Amino acid sequence: MKQETIMYNLENPAYLEAKGLAKVWKAYYKECCKEDIMEIGFNQYSGYVYIALENGISVASAFGQAVDFIVTNFDNGDEYFYDSFEEAENKLYSLND
Repeated sequence: MKQETIMYNLENPAYLEAKGLAKVWKAYYKECCKEDIMEIGFNQYSGYVYIALENGISVASAFGQAVDFIVTNFDNGDEYFYDSFEEAENKLYSLND
C-alpha cells in the first residue's frame, strides 16, 4: 500500500509560491523523478516551497526564483545549496561516508 504524500501550508498558495512550486515540480521531473517524495510544502520562515525527497535532498524555490537542491547535515544542521541534483547527491554521499 502506497503512503499518501503529505502537504504543508499549501492550501491557498500566493502567486510567487505557486510560481516557485511550478519550478520545483519541473526540476523534479527533469532531474530526479525516480526518487520517492516524502512531503511537499511551504516554509513560512524561509519563503521556500519544496519537495522533500526520501533520500534526504530537497528541491526548493524561494519567491519563484531559481530552484535549489538542498542537502542538510542532520548532525550539525548545516545546509548546502546546489544548482543540480547530481551535485546535491554527491554531497549527500560524502556526508554519509
